[in-house]
Amino acid sequence: MKKLFSILAVLALVFTVAACSNAKETGKEKENKTDKNAEKQENVTLSYANWANGTEEEQNLERLMIKEFEAENPNIKINVFEIAGDWNEALSTAASAGEMPDVFMIPQLPLALSNDWLLDLSELTAADTDFENVPEVVRQSVEFNGKVVAVPFAQHFLGYFVNKDLFNKANLDYPEMGASIEEFTKAVKDVTNVNEGAVGLTNPFSIPDWYPGAANPDMGWYTYKDGQYALDSKEFIAGVNLAKEITTNGYAYEVLTDDQKANFNGEDPTQVWVNGGIGMHWDGSWAISNLTENASFDFDFIGIPGGKTVITNDLLGISKSTKHAEEAYLFAKYMSFGKDGFMKRMEIADKEGKTVNTLPVNTDSEILDEYFSELNVPGVRKAYDHLNEAILEPVKTVPGFAQSRWEAPTGVKVGENENATIAQMIDSFVKGDLKVEDYATQLNQLANEKSKEAAEALK
Repeated sequence: MKKLFSILAVLALVFTVAACSNAKETGKEKENKTDKNAEKQENVTLSYANWANGTEEEQNLERLMIKEFEAENPNIKINVFEIAGDWNEALSTAASAGEMPDVFMIPQLPLALSNDWLLDLSELTAADTDFENVPEVVRQSVEFNGKVVAVPFAQHFLGYFVNKDLFNKANLDYPEMGASIEEFTKAVKDVTNVNEGAVGLTNPFSIPDWYPGAANPDMGWYTYKDGQYALDSKEFIAGVNLAKEITTNGYAYEVLTDDQKANFNGEDPTQVWVNGGIGMHWDGSWAISNLTENASFDFDFIGIPGGKTVITNDLLGISKSTKHAEEAYLFAKYMSFGKDGFMKRMEIADKEGKTVNTLPVNTDSEILDEYFSELNVPGVRKAYDHLNEAILEPVKTVPGFAQSRWEAPTGVKVGENENATIAQMIDSFVKGDLKVEDYATQLNQLANEKSKEAAEALK
């Protein structure tokens, strides 16, 4: 028994020493954790500029999202950076004064790059599984020289909406997502009955942009692919001539005479569409909420012929001068492509009776199931299922696109204009004043020159 008590006493002493040692270690660990938490919980204020923020009085969905982020991250305060007037000018002024917002919407990515506004986000996105769930075509659009320089804030599809009732009334099959160019063209013509107040399209002017990518898998929007335009191609010429055929034969509302327009119900093209007089209308997926509330007919989204999805994105940048890069990225992600943020966006919208006026940028299945359980537009889901074949509208991302598509002077006389822009020339082709075949080579050379100049300026 004495031996047993001796052994127990020794063991008790060992455990007591070990416990004291562990207590000391635990105390140190707690002290270290406290220090780390103090560092993590350092109060941070971020400034945020977004043209979708609305006013404090409105308390729209963006403002509610900001409040939710602050509630979940109590050490981070978001100050809304108000901008009135020209967005790019305001950002330039802020940058010059050393007051650039930490997180901001980017109207044109090349401009932000040329002004050296943007922080390199490559390390932050490389370790982010949410960023991996962003469609590849979108991820590529926010890269420059191998670096991630922005994040996608909102995603929208471009394409045609179809008035199913107008086709059914005429005993015609309405086109669906994936219809061929030939089926699309036939539908435009067949549904047109101007005397009865029905016409195929709102206008034909987007056709030269989407047609090349619909006709040729190796072409993109306005023929653009891999830094090159092909405006002398058979695809671009065919697209222009289809738009010309629709124009000269009165298959679109905007090209009708005033007497013909008198047969329709509405003061402008959008009213005529919403009131049910137009078979197919070009718009973005942001129009769905308005159609759901105001359209007098059953509609669907059919995108562009051939089944490709056309994407346009709003982009968020993080300022190169920010003192809180990780917090700024956390906030930008929450407001845009992050799963937690988008799930919260849908929750708030449902609770507050708001509209989620963007498609998910994140392809996580839980997000998509929740989102499409509320959106009853079958064509949009079909379009989403074909994102691997998507075409990106390059307006916000490709250097010099505005010059190559609209603004560059051609030296060609169009009507009374002695030096028409590219846009004016293309409009003249569509109206039948000039022939695209006579100027396609010249136009292509000019577009590629402007594109090259803009790309070189960023190096």
